[in-house]
Amino acid sequence: MTRDLVDMLGIDLPIVLGPFGGLSSSALTSAVSEGGGLGSYGLYGYDGPRIRETAGQLRALTARPFAFNLWLPLGDEVAPGTMDITPFRDALRPLYAAAGAAVPHDPERFLPSLEEQLAAVWDAAPAVLSVVYGVPAADVITEAHRRGIRVIGTATSVAEAVALERGGVDAVVASGAEAAGHRVSFLAAPERSLVGTFALVPQVVDAVDIPVIAAGGIADHRGVAAALALGASGVQVGTAFLRTRQSAASAGHRTAIAAAADTDTVLTRAMSGRLARGIPNRATRDIEASGLIAPFPAQNWLTGVFRTAAGGEPELSSLWAGQAAALARREDADEVLADLAAGLPSR
Repeated sequence: MTRDLVDMLGIDLPIVLGPFGGLSSSALTSAVSEGGGLGSYGLYGYDGPRIRETAGQLRALTARPFAFNLWLPLGDEVAPGTMDITPFRDALRPLYAAAGAAVPHDPERFLPSLEEQLAAVWDAAPAVLSVVYGVPAADVITEAHRRGIRVIGTATSVAEAVALERGGVDAVVASGAEAAGHRVSFLAAPERSLVGTFALVPQVVDAVDIPVIAAGGIADHRGVAAALALGASGVQVGTAFLRTRQSAASAGHRTAIAAAADTDTVLTRAMSGRLARGIPNRATRDIEASGLIAPFPAQNWLTGVFRTAAGGEPELSSLWAGQAAALARREDADEVLADLAAGLPSR
């Protein structure tokens, strides 16, 4: 099973770096790729020129395969001018003040269009395009395959995995509820799709014929061995790599991961308007207490203003982390990769 995945992706180890929207770095992505895994880079919010620039940076660091990750539109996204965001912005004034940020005016757009991002991805020609929040359109799959790009989808339920296989993806990430960051459900509300990794992975393996990549709660060699025992062809790991010095996480974020216990993460919509798992802090508590959370992506843009101005201050940041954060004990990506690889069967 692992052979199918590594041969398909042109990698040596069936280990995929979780794509971090806003926290990806060329240093971490290239380190994982150079080590034989599949380095991933999250392109959330990146416009065309920035995507092309990032591809150039990665190619200067590695000639090995890497993945670019895109968020697909769910259809519920709001755009500037379609709603009054004043109440939500006003609720954040204390956080803007704490970060030393000016209260922002409405932007021209909250996010670049998927079409703009895809055009840049085609130019960049990564080995893999991974997606969250849906099934890529048929023309996207066709164009990716025409260009020799493999496509990986992400599922939080068996039904989503089946839909992705029917849509033509080459492999599927089965993302358990333990995972850090956003719950990327697209067929049902994320609150109804909180299936744990141990329950989700074998059911997805039984339901599809494409390689399954297990994600959520995997942070060391024991998690890798368990995922493969459940029938997965590989693993995707986020928090263990997020703690390393090569990631774009701030020092405060890495310290918070290092100090987190098993019960120290929560699911919240406070920072982006969509459900995500992270370590609670002043920002999440104050926003939830206000009862005013704008729809996505307006909330993510509004909080992004103070998060950026805060410069990594952990009480004003998105401290994404999974339930296995306490197992993220290494500070170097090569060491994390070596430990994960120890959970693979002898080759």
